[in-house]
Amino acid sequence: MSGRVLVVDDSEVIRQLIRVNLELEGFEVVTAADGAECLEVIRRVKPDVVTLDVMMPRLDGLRTAARLRATPDTSRLPIAIVSACTPADLDLGEAVGVDGYLGKPFDPADLVALVRRLMRLTGQPEVFRPERTDRTDRG
Repeated sequence: MSGRVLVVDDSEVIRQLIRVNLELEGFEVVTAADGAECLEVIRRVKPDVVTLDVMMPRLDGLRTAARLRATPDTSRLPIAIVSACTPADLDLGEAVGVDGYLGKPFDPADLVALVRRLMRLTGQPEVFRPERTDRTDRG
């Protein structure tokens, strides 16, 4: 079974872009539109990894990450910032314990690689994707 990723971004287009790219690689994806919704959804879906945009209404990504780290149930949950980050955002993210960063715009392959790396932190098995070849063995 693949891991579950909670994607948090106020842009519906970005949420769907991330969702499609991760689902194509076998991940289950749940989305939230901002940090406040993330905190509500997280208790229900229990994701293995969370991706957060920084600039969002109600509760931004860095404050959301800080709250996740301060809560015993989510203190060790892998968190990645997927955002157009400033150096100050990166410093704040490091201070609250963010596990990874990916700048926007991003290459979908980099997104998948980051999520796979964070899945390893949870002990979740990596998604098995058999290689496709034109040759078939018939024994």
